[in-house]
Amino acid sequence: MTEKDKRPQVQSTVKDENLIAIRREQMIQGAIKLFKEKGFHRATTREIAKAAGFSIGTLYEYIRTKEDVLYLVCDSIYHHAMERLSSYEIKAGTIDELKEMIREYFLQIDSMVDELTIMYQETKSLSKEAQRYVFSKEFEMVATFERLLQRCVQSGELTMTDKQIHLAANNLVVSGQSWAFRKWALHRQHSIDEFIDMQITLFISGIKGF
Repeated sequence: MTEKDKRPQVQSTVKDENLIAIRREQMIQGAIKLFKEKGFHRATTREIAKAAGFSIGTLYEYIRTKEDVLYLVCDSIYHHAMERLSSYEIKAGTIDELKEMIREYFLQIDSMVDELTIMYQETKSLSKEAQRYVFSKEFEMVATFERLLQRCVQSGELTMTDKQIHLAANNLVVSGQSWAFRKWALHRQHSIDEFIDMQITLFISGIKGF
């Protein structure tokens, strides 16, 4: 990780790392619900504290600003997303493996619709340092799919150039995110399983055409 992508540190007056983790998780869950209802800018730190289940004084023991809370929400979203994707083992580099990883990614998106919508709407409110870090996490997600596509090329399952792999991986990540942004419209015609099946078919047929 480069210096510009270094994870920003949120200041806390509490020294107990376990307690910090517990309180910040409560804060994140409370903030997600609140930001969904009111948006980041309309929500107050007092409301965030109440949603988290503790006092405003306690809140400020674990963060300095409301922007810190938004950063913690974004960081948590990417942490859980990358944790699940990185746990998927790439073995033979087959098309079936690729399909299963795409399915896992899309199901993950479906389970985090509110969180992802908040993150992409409000990232602009983060500091420049925090924005760079969040964007670096997005690049890591794309790189995960690049590695799988490269493995499929190495195994002879696909024939793609590095540029084609890069574009295909980006398109795949965006296709998944479209379920979060457009679910309000898409779910009228498609269940999540139908959406995944059709997206996989479109993606695989597309990259096989290179």
